[in-house]
Amino acid sequence: MSGAAWHARVECGTEVGAGFLVSGRRVLTCAHVVRWSEDATVTVTFPGHRELGELSAAVAVHGGWRGGAADRGDLAVLELEREVPLTPAAFARPGAERSSPAPELVAYGFPKGYDEGMLASYRAVPGPLISDEWVQLEALTGHGQPLAAGFSGAAVTLADGTVVGMVSAVAGARDVRVGRMLPVEVMARYWPELGELVPTPGHRSDARRRLYALLRRAEEAGLACEPNRLYVSAMDDFAPSPPEGGFASLREAAAYVQWEVTEPGAVARFADRLEELLEERPHAVPPRPATWSPIVVEIDHSGAGADQVTVEVSAYRDGRRRPVGSRRMARSAVRAFVQERIDEAFTQLDPGAEELITFVLPREWLNEPVAHWACSEDDPTPLGCAYPLVVTDRYRHRSGRLRHQLRKRWRELGVSPGGKLHRVECGTRERPAGLRKRLRDEAELAGFAAPPPAAREHFEVGLNLPVPVLLWPRRGCPGDGHDGACSGTAFLDELAVSVAGVPPSELPRLVMELRETADAADVPDEHWARDVQLLWDDPRCFAEPAALLHSPVG
Repeated sequence: MSGAAWHARVECGTEVGAGFLVSGRRVLTCAHVVRWSEDATVTVTFPGHRELGELSAAVAVHGGWRGGAADRGDLAVLELEREVPLTPAAFARPGAERSSPAPELVAYGFPKGYDEGMLASYRAVPGPLISDEWVQLEALTGHGQPLAAGFSGAAVTLADGTVVGMVSAVAGARDVRVGRMLPVEVMARYWPELGELVPTPGHRSDARRRLYALLRRAEEAGLACEPNRLYVSAMDDFAPSPPEGGFASLREAAAYVQWEVTEPGAVARFADRLEELLEERPHAVPPRPATWSPIVVEIDHSGAGADQVTVEVSAYRDGRRRPVGSRRMARSAVRAFVQERIDEAFTQLDPGAEELITFVLPREWLNEPVAHWACSEDDPTPLGCAYPLVVTDRYRHRSGRLRHQLRKRWRELGVSPGGKLHRVECGTRERPAGLRKRLRDEAELAGFAAPPPAAREHFEVGLNLPVPVLLWPRRGCPGDGHDGACSGTAFLDELAVSVAGVPPSELPRLVMELRETADAADVPDEHWARDVQLLWDDPRCFAEPAALLHSPVG
């Protein structure tokens, strides 16, 4: 272990864990070690180089760990306040820890009372990954240092100092010396950039480095390409098929080639095809669709009483969710909490990112006037006039079936020049089953003349189908039996004209402009777009929700 100056001690509030340097400013650790990072400073020190002092750090990438008993994606990438003059950790090939005979593995952690660190000696249990996520570790002897609080985030290394994984959990009673680690190939699943640093059997290092350089070029250039087609065009007939649901991003497709396609030359061929697309881009690539960086406000019933809700605010950067704040509170306190956390979430976005405020709401909250909430106590501008703002249904956001179907529908839309608005008129006599068939067969956009409470059955048909976009007036036509002209029909007439020729990917921006126009009108309440509500649902913008498993260590 001598010379491994890249081992780090990570402190966040009362939580102490470990970490390891992977570049001049990046440190890997467990997400649960920095779970309180929105309320406390994250501090990193390097025991082998104490002259560097304490360095503050921010969570740059979050693996999606949601705070449950043993959630997947328990990984965080910290960005240090400045670059450090240390050689980063080097990685072993995937699976090296499970070779035969089982090699000795060493972890450097910081249990209570040992700020300078302690070493723990373990081995990996042979066999498959537990839940396709973890390698089980067991102590080599019954007398050494057990994995305990303070080892979370520690690099697990071979005798030559190369990293095979990261300690994430300990299981059993105090005298049971068993733990778990995230192996390098799983860590790269949650932070794709790690793939550039990990040697992959069957693929040359220079081809891997070239692929990641091209990925960065593609992202900087805003290359519009369909990753599933790119994969199929680059692979031969013996390559594995794309995963069910396809690839959500170019990086996801590249990672699949690196980790799942064992044929030599596959990485180089994928890189060749990507480079061809980059060279063709000026004359062969269609205009780039809108690419959003969501700030997500997720609200749900807490189970602690009718007036109590749980609110979680996150920001997405590099395709990963970065939690900003989560709290249970009375419904009356939600607006102030959301205003404060949305402002904080903007600090997590890439400079120049196209922000999109997304409210994930229980079905009965979908008509909530969130677009009219003020930006802050000091800024009365409505959120929906300051930023593109959409809502989505919590059930849709969590349903694997609907996420899969919506992904397919958005891929089919591509850079669509805009589809026809399918109207659901006020007091319609159409049976819900008939509407279901009509929307399933052809709808990209569905417009409702009445708000959800006045057309509940028909509205739920739209929610339970993979219709990418639903629009309605939050107030207005109460449904069947009203007197005078139908404001709902007038709303749909105006809406149909406004959305004609607008790609579905651009609708959040269009609706923001409509809200601004209504707010600036002489009589805002009389403008048809004053209370337009937009449910816009593209799963490719959001990381997948993770499943809960077992408890992590501290």
